Amino acid sequence: QVQLMESGGGSVQAGGSLRLSCTASATYSLYCMGWFRQTPGKAREGVAAIVSDGSTSYADSVKGRFTISRAKNSLYLQMNSLKGEDTAMYYCAAARSSCLASTMPLLSNLLGWGQGTQITVSS
Repeated sequence: QVQLMESGGGSVQAGGSLRLSCTASATYSLYCMGWFRQTPGKAREGVAAIVSDGSTSYADSVKGRFTISRAKNSLYLQMNSLKGEDTAMYYCAAARSSCLASTMPLLSNLLGWGQGTQITVSS
């Protein structure tokens, strides 16, 4: 089990930017890290994923606005042009395989995930 911890959440007006950070406890290089989000009453939604070689995957809803990056086992999500529909709890996760944004919400594929950080975008 890998321990992960997010930071950087908060409230912002529509059109604004936020940067999320995440640190993983693994002593080895994690193959895949990424982000998923969830709002109450809705299913988890994959946001972005990044492989250790730098390959990235994004949900269509965030392409061109969000950028995922990593430095070893630290993970980042730069979020620009935020919209109301981006309001959610954001979770950092490490995956065993299948490193795609769409597969990040599959808990069976995860080595671990954080407790989440809330992003609220107001119009």
